[in-house]
Amino acid sequence: MLSEKVVCNSHGQDSSYFLGWEEYEKNPYDEVKNPKGIIQMGLAENQLSFDLLESWLEKNTQPMAFRNHNNQSIFKDLALFQDYHGLPAFKNALVKFMSEIRGGSVSFDPNNLVLTAGATSANETLMFCLANPGDAFLLPTPYYPGFDRDLKWRTGAEIVPIHCSSLNGFRITKSALEDAYKQAEKQNLKVKGVLVTNPSNPLGTSLSLHELDLLVNFISSRNIHLVSDEIYSGTVFSSPSFISIMEVLKNKNLMNTEIAKRVHIVYSLSKDLGLPGFRIGVIYSNNERVVSAATKMSSFGLVSSQTQYLLSEILSDQNFTKTYLSENRRRLKERHEMLVSGLKKSGIGCLPSNSGLFCWVDMRHLLSSNTFEGEMELWKKIVYQVGLNISPGSSCHCSEPGWFRVCFANMSEETLELAMQRVKSFVELMPKQNNQSCHQKLMNRNSRRTKSLPKWVFELSFHQREIVANER
Repeated sequence: MLSEKVVCNSHGQDSSYFLGWEEYEKNPYDEVKNPKGIIQMGLAENQLSFDLLESWLEKNTQPMAFRNHNNQSIFKDLALFQDYHGLPAFKNALVKFMSEIRGGSVSFDPNNLVLTAGATSANETLMFCLANPGDAFLLPTPYYPGFDRDLKWRTGAEIVPIHCSSLNGFRITKSALEDAYKQAEKQNLKVKGVLVTNPSNPLGTSLSLHELDLLVNFISSRNIHLVSDEIYSGTVFSSPSFISIMEVLKNKNLMNTEIAKRVHIVYSLSKDLGLPGFRIGVIYSNNERVVSAATKMSSFGLVSSQTQYLLSEILSDQNFTKTYLSENRRRLKERHEMLVSGLKKSGIGCLPSNSGLFCWVDMRHLLSSNTFEGEMELWKKIVYQVGLNISPGSSCHCSEPGWFRVCFANMSEETLELAMQRVKSFVELMPKQNNQSCHQKLMNRNSRRTKSLPKWVFELSFHQREIVANER
């Protein structure tokens, strides 16, 4: 009686990434009401600079009252129907803000910008524009667990992993790109493009110029698309500085070429301004047909005129945006260092990173066995015994067990200190006999890592899984 979409399980909600959230919601930490509850460290949310935004609102009361600079009410104008192209004032302010984040190295045309209800909607809309059901996009691992939902669930597109290794800091290589493309061909999938997050979620690292050059050359030789999800671009708090894919195209004199028409950017105000509830997403493309189609599709997820008006006023205040970006980066760097140093006291290291709201944490030496079963065993102990919700690497499709994403910007300093105390107590009580043997196994890990991956890492669509199951 119901559609296949309703009864299938391809949403990805059964991932440990989402299951950890469910456990947190059953027993959330509260300093007063529930001091032994689970601390949420699986939420990539920026709560460090709300005071800056609130201070601006206190000094600029007219936008919240829906009044213009002449103190005239614009409530009726905002309340009546607006078409899906968006308010020109907001789009103009937004492209200037995007350019400011990139140090003015590139500029953006507001006519090439499509507004969506968050980055989730932006990524899905691009999949509808660029891929048919059954077509594939290549994604470097580890990647954001929500992409299994955002890119695949309703579009019918597939994801083929580009396996990256800790041996080089999980950097993208030419051989990894080629191997992923060949894997897609073996699965009879037509590759329509590559999607990267820059800076990376969950690694917290920005792509190097070498990696960006590799990507441009690869999509050029294969005649496919490149989607650069740059929603963390304003969170880069230390060197190396952020390089946008648009800057690479500009420096290669490719801006007015067919290659540029196959490069698309996703942006959002959820991370840089810490406003996920405002649902501001962006598609930026030099491809007129993509912009036209995506604009029409945005009818299914519009941004309210009231939200656009308020944010146009905030982003148009360049003194504020300059101060905000600088101070927010300083606070992120300070909080990042607090997490890294806290984990170090427990003998736990992190992948060196320069951006994002999280660290990619190496707990391989704490595994009872160098397997994904060992990773899940450790993760359950951290959730239920330590009382921390963190994201296991397998939920991010990492090909090596023992890595975890740990967020640091969605809590107070006191809560983060408590979390570090809990980790230290847990590590001190752990049996140490497994640690040495686990370390000895790590050198052999890469040669057999694909074989030890959990089955769901390579799963395709629900329909295709059913076919495989029937064949068995």
